[in-house]
Amino acid sequence: MNPASQKTLENTRNIGISAHIDSGKTTLTERVLYYAGKIHKIEEVRGGGAGATMDHMELEKEKGITITSAATSVTWGDKKINIIDTPGHVDFTVEVERSLRVLDGAIMILCGVAGIQSQSITVDRQMKRYRVPRLAFINKLDRMGANPHNGIKGIRDILDLNAVAMQIPIGLEENHLGVVDLITMKAIYFEGEHGDDIRIEDIPKEMQADADTYRAEMLEAVSMFDDQMMEDLLEEKEISEETIHAAVKIGVQTLELCPVFMGSAFKNKGVQTLLDAVTSYLPSPLEAQSTKATDFKTQEEVLLECDPDKPTVAMAFKLTEEQFGQLTYTRVYQGKLTKGEQVINTRTGNKMRIGRMVRMHSNDRENIDIAEAGDIIAMVGVDCASGDTFCGEGARVACESIFVPDAVISLAVKGKDNEQHMKMSKALGRFMREDPTFHVSSDAESGETIISGMGELHLDIYIERMRREFEVDVIVGAPQVNYREAITTLAEYDYLHKKQTGGSGQFAGVAGSIEPLPLDHEEDFVFENKIFGGSIPSEHIPACEKGFKDVMEKGPLAAFPMVNIKVTLKEGKYHDVDSSDLAYQLASRYAMRQAVAKANPVLLEPIMKVEVESPSEYQGSVIGDLSSRRGVIYGSEVKGDDTVINSGVPLAEMFGYATTLRSMSAGKANYTMEFEKYAECPSFVQEKVIKERQEKLKEKEG
Repeated sequence: MNPASQKTLENTRNIGISAHIDSGKTTLTERVLYYAGKIHKIEEVRGGGAGATMDHMELEKEKGITITSAATSVTWGDKKINIIDTPGHVDFTVEVERSLRVLDGAIMILCGVAGIQSQSITVDRQMKRYRVPRLAFINKLDRMGANPHNGIKGIRDILDLNAVAMQIPIGLEENHLGVVDLITMKAIYFEGEHGDDIRIEDIPKEMQADADTYRAEMLEAVSMFDDQMMEDLLEEKEISEETIHAAVKIGVQTLELCPVFMGSAFKNKGVQTLLDAVTSYLPSPLEAQSTKATDFKTQEEVLLECDPDKPTVAMAFKLTEEQFGQLTYTRVYQGKLTKGEQVINTRTGNKMRIGRMVRMHSNDRENIDIAEAGDIIAMVGVDCASGDTFCGEGARVACESIFVPDAVISLAVKGKDNEQHMKMSKALGRFMREDPTFHVSSDAESGETIISGMGELHLDIYIERMRREFEVDVIVGAPQVNYREAITTLAEYDYLHKKQTGGSGQFAGVAGSIEPLPLDHEEDFVFENKIFGGSIPSEHIPACEKGFKDVMEKGPLAAFPMVNIKVTLKEGKYHDVDSSDLAYQLASRYAMRQAVAKANPVLLEPIMKVEVESPSEYQGSVIGDLSSRRGVIYGSEVKGDDTVINSGVPLAEMFGYATTLRSMSAGKANYTMEFEKYAECPSFVQEKVIKERQEKLKEKEG
């Protein structure tokens, strides 16, 4: 690698900002852009003016939430930071997944009043899944009831992370003026209208004792990553700032330490020191954990190296459609992308020429001719899907794909007339390419178009986008819950398929058992072949497996997909002439249907994790209402004047909940909801669902 590339990579940081909804991610990003000189006027997410820079969609400005993750890059000192501002709302969880998948580090924001919230737990789980090093920033310390130490306790107790305060706040609520840096032991004040003027002073006398205590705690935690530092601490020697920085960096990059910074993005406090920490502690592409990919020929795992001179490997992690064509956000892992060169999409095998490439700043862009390993850029007009890998000469690999959760809710949609229907189809095709959690299918029996997604808000946003961006007059049916079917007991099967008409016949016998897998099992279907001695020749075993698996698509109760079944094949019968793949496939299908009917099938329904934050005076009504919706209350916690209630509620009972909650709490309560698990339906619900389903099928036939 030439020294110039090495230097560029050392000075690059690819980071994401993620958190629970309304913790201040977009507000913080707005401040970062301002202090780094990218914008010259601060706009707010809510309120007059042009709206936050990163929320560039009309809908985002109206609702004051982030829907798509926006990318931008800024310069801080001699470092270039590529930032992705991700949504906090659980319905757009795939935006967070795919962003974390390609980032080297992250800032996790917590609200100084609420501390750890339900979505903070989800974001934490995603960061752990992709092994992303992170810094924590406790925001909103200017608000009533702010207490950063509760936030730190939450990170330790709930997220099980080794959180350590690197700063303590100077004053809280309306007296929040700045922070004390526990490394330099200086007080930092952020002054002027936008907090541009940083004043560094000695620590106020009344805070000295607190600062000493927290510094000792911080040094003890950090010394775990430097033996020499630990010895010096024990001998009470002076420890240099460089030593502390180096130890914190090791702790962060090995995921063993979560340094906590503090401030208020809205009041312009603490953002610059957070940026310093990003450049000091989060890894450059060279230091980041190597990305795994699978070699296409050998199916072996290979590690990609962040080296511009190696064969090119890049991954498309997000697509947006623009008037000039598709914009493909791409992370270059190895080698380089050069304008005019050819690369291969390993999923489709198609060759494509790289046309225009741009570096993004929210939805503005600058043209570039080359992008090297470690860079995040966007390509214009490339035909591909989210998650595709592009390879240059000498490489043929596929990057590990992004985890995509199953959809839990569906809606039937149709255009008002044929022309509108065509427009709608075009819009749905585009949304599906952009968002892997958004599914479109057509019901073969009724001819309806069914859209499925992660929650009511998720589908509402897409319907609203169809109306605005594509001017589709769309008719929307009632929401439907995606139920599943499962078995509860072990059942045996023994089936012989014989068919003798003119010409060659069909003959196949299968015997064995099916049994339920645990509900939290990762795979829905497991097949185990226990045939020894060739009672079914091994070349026919895949056909048997396919036959069993085919039946999983429609369960016996209400034709919903079946999950969590293990099939064991133990015996078989074979005929030299009449046995074939087709015969075994058919035999397996009939055998599976026979066994499932005997295995006490049940209906499963999606249970949502619902977190309600409500003024304490309405707590009784909220809990009563959740219980009446067949909800199970997991617990509640008082935070200032509010109470946070955690519960698990069936999705079927949650339609229209937002309106009920608003009227119950005079508009003061809010809630978040995310999929938690599938659980067995009570028998009265099961009967009702099966009856409705049968009536619907009769209507279609009629």
